[in-house]
Amino acid sequence: MTHAHENSPEEAPTQRQRILVCQQNRRGDSKIAGIEEFGGNAFVIERIEIEPHLPEIIDDTDEFLPREINADLVLDFLTHPDLSYDLAARCRGLAIPVIASGRKHGQKGVLTPPTCCSLEVADGLGLYGRCFGAPVYRVAMTGNRIARIEVLRGAPCGASWDAAREVIGLPADEAVERIGLETQYVCTNDPAGWDPIWGKSPVHVAGHRHAAALKAAIDKTAAK
Repeated sequence: MTHAHENSPEEAPTQRQRILVCQQNRRGDSKIAGIEEFGGNAFVIERIEIEPHLPEIIDDTDEFLPREINADLVLDFLTHPDLSYDLAARCRGLAIPVIASGRKHGQKGVLTPPTCCSLEVADGLGLYGRCFGAPVYRVAMTGNRIARIEVLRGAPCGASWDAAREVIGLPADEAVERIGLETQYVCTNDPAGWDPIWGKSPVHVAGHRHAAALKAAIDKTAAK
C-alpha cells in the first residue's frame, strides 16, 4: 500500500500546492483529512467554514466569501448556490481552477464530477489532479490472488486506500466485487442522493469506479 505522493526530505517539492477548501456543514472534512494523510507534505490546505443556515437568496456574498483568494486550487463544498456561483466567478477572474464535486453549476470552467473519485486527469489541477480523483491501482498477483496493491491515484476522502486493504489475498473476481462494496461502506457521500443522469446514488458511482479501476489493474498485470 502506498500514498498518492511520497517524498523523502530530498525529494520534497520546492513549492507546495495551495488548496482552499470552502465548505458548509463540514462537508469537506473527510477530503481534507484524506489529502493530509495520503498527499504527503505536498499540499497546504486553508479552509473557509461558512455557517450552514443562510437566507435562501444572498444578494451580496462579500460578507461570506474571502476577500482575497491565494490558492492554486479551490475545492467547493458549499451548499448555497449563490455562494458557489460567486466563488467560481472570483476564481475564474483569478484563473484559479475550481472543483465542485456532485454539483450542478452555472459558472463555466468549474469541474463538477459526480463524485470526488470520478474526477479525471485534467490540465491545470497540478499535483492534486495527479494524486487525487478517479482511482488508479497497480497490483501484483500470486496465481489468481491479489498479493499486493498500490494506490497510484485515489479518492481524496481516502476510500481508495481503505477499500484496497480489504481485498489483499482474495481471488481476482472476488476482489473486484469486494472492493466496490468496501468503497460504498467507507464512502462519505450521501447514500440517499440519486443522480437522474447516472441512475445511481453517488455511493454506487464510487463503488463502480473502484471496481472498474481494480479490474483494469488486474487485466494489465495479466497481460504482461
